[in-house]
Amino acid sequence: MWESESESVRGREYGNGVLSSSKHGVKTDGFELRGQSWYVATDVPSDLLVQVGDMNFHLHKYPMLSRCGKVNRLIYESNNTELNRIAFEDLPGGAEAFELAAKFCYGIAVDLTAGNISGLRCAAEYLEMTEDLEEGNLIFKTEAFLSYVVLSSWRDSILVLKSCEKLSPWAENLQIVRRCSESIAWKACANPKGIKWAYTGKPSKVSSPKWNDLKESSPSRSQPVPPDWWFEDVSILRIDHFVRVVTAIKVKGMRFELIGASIMHYAAKWLPGLIKDGQGQGPADDVMSISSNSNSSCGSNSWKGGLHMIVAGTKDENQSIQAKDQRMIIESLISIIPPQKDSVSCSFLLRLLRMANMLKVAPALVTELEKRVGMQFEQATLADLLIPSYNKGETMYDVDLVQRLLEHFLVQEQTESSSPSRPPFSDKHMYEGTQRGNNPNAKMRVARLVDSYLTEVSRDRNLSLTKFQVLAEALPESARTCDDGLYRAIDSYLKAHPTLSEHERKRLCRVMDCQKLSIDACMHAAQNERLPLRIVVQVLFSEQVKISNALANSTLKDPAEAQYQPLIPNHKTLLEATPQSFQEGWAAAKKDINTLKFELESVKAKYLELQNDMENLQRQFDKLSKQKQTSAWTTGWKKLSKLTKMTPVESQDIGPQMSNTAEQTRKAPRRWRNSIS
Repeated sequence: MWESESESVRGREYGNGVLSSSKHGVKTDGFELRGQSWYVATDVPSDLLVQVGDMNFHLHKYPMLSRCGKVNRLIYESNNTELNRIAFEDLPGGAEAFELAAKFCYGIAVDLTAGNISGLRCAAEYLEMTEDLEEGNLIFKTEAFLSYVVLSSWRDSILVLKSCEKLSPWAENLQIVRRCSESIAWKACANPKGIKWAYTGKPSKVSSPKWNDLKESSPSRSQPVPPDWWFEDVSILRIDHFVRVVTAIKVKGMRFELIGASIMHYAAKWLPGLIKDGQGQGPADDVMSISSNSNSSCGSNSWKGGLHMIVAGTKDENQSIQAKDQRMIIESLISIIPPQKDSVSCSFLLRLLRMANMLKVAPALVTELEKRVGMQFEQATLADLLIPSYNKGETMYDVDLVQRLLEHFLVQEQTESSSPSRPPFSDKHMYEGTQRGNNPNAKMRVARLVDSYLTEVSRDRNLSLTKFQVLAEALPESARTCDDGLYRAIDSYLKAHPTLSEHERKRLCRVMDCQKLSIDACMHAAQNERLPLRIVVQVLFSEQVKISNALANSTLKDPAEAQYQPLIPNHKTLLEATPQSFQEGWAAAKKDINTLKFELESVKAKYLELQNDMENLQRQFDKLSKQKQTSAWTTGWKKLSKLTKMTPVESQDIGPQMSNTAEQTRKAPRRWRNSIS
């Protein structure tokens, strides 16, 4: 972001930023570069050759032995005083740092800058240029410059920490990284009113003043410094150094919202695929887009090192190296996200989770990220939930992942609702961020989100009925005040899976409560041929019950109120409970719904007419049955009356016969009994 050459410290109080040694054994006017070799501009012939990488330094023993303990030890411990060739393959800072160290040994003035101080400090430690050999040696002077000049400047601290990326592990062992990180953290947490905006967030051609000079200068009062003034400067650091800075800022007590915002800013810069809308892309498309974005972002940076450096090799090797680097960034960012809720947005967490699954991040960190998403699941959007399945699963989208996120959300809701008392947070923002999820409408928002997600993924022919049913039944019944969105998802699933059996269709529709459907949804379901007949009957029955209840309630209210009041809540519930895609789906069926309303009214009228006709027929049948019964009895009585109305002669003729018959009958039993005896 800034060029190190522009960070010259000439004119500063500490030795004017120029190191020199008053003692030198060889008079010289400087060093001369000839090809890949450095020569000392002197008449004395060289007696020591030092190889540092590809560069050769033709030097003299006396200046180097008097100030470099390592050179001294290599020559005298080798028992070969005539040794005139030394190779330093692992010298930190390389040939540039050794050149400055050699000039210091010869007494040549060395200009210290924020770009070369870290390499020179590590090289001095490697060469063992301590105070035991000479007072005011290179270790002492570079350490003093770091402490009194670099750490007092905001931009110098950033540049020195940036230059430490190629000096591991020397910069770590010498505490340069730790001290610069703490200096940056202290300045980032300071009062922004004392910061001059012109020196932060953008490159500058002038020398960077000290931090104290920044505070003492008169900043522009008309342009207040925003709280995120340090985001862009810190985002140029490598991920491990960025983690060190953010960790130090956490210790200083900065607000977790600002820390989370800085993490999102860093991720947007180093993970280009994170901010790219990947909806509708497959896993292979995501990998290619991230790789191409990584290459483009590499070219846009002013420095060529770090995580996006192009390594010579094949395209597949470059992609694997970039994937490894981005995996390290994601794992590091997950580990430093503040634990407070709402420290980062749910959309950011879901996009980070998407890339984590694609790049095969450590399972423990993925689980931790899923729990974080579950804490803020009510803030998610449908586009962020449509995460492709990167595990070569059967489904296009990772439905199991959404199921786990929903489970984490329900566990978090249950934990917060069962907490006995308010947690004693001293930070007001922390308390507000933690308790924001206790809103009773959170489950309703999640229910609408899940219904929309089911509607979208139901078009996948490989989505099993079990996965659909488990995700639909994961939420409690109280989360849905209206099942219109769920009905829309079921209808979409039935449309995409026409080969379902009758039993499977009944099982699918069992997740829906017909009593929670709105009037429009009931009208649509009544003519939906994909639904089982039993479900259609239940829908019509529930609608009839609603109408009966509405009529019963209307008798107890004012007629004017009864005419309009039942319609308003249903319309409101329909708009609030149904997702946008479901509302658009109803627009296509509006004409059919209105036609069905008139047909339903005509059917009801015909039903009443048939009921009246049936009652009339029943009355006629009862009347006819009564007439048949009375005619049979009357014919019987007429026959009996004929027998009673006989002439006297007939009665006299019949009388003796009847009497004789009676006597015979009376005598017969006697004879029967006598015969037995």
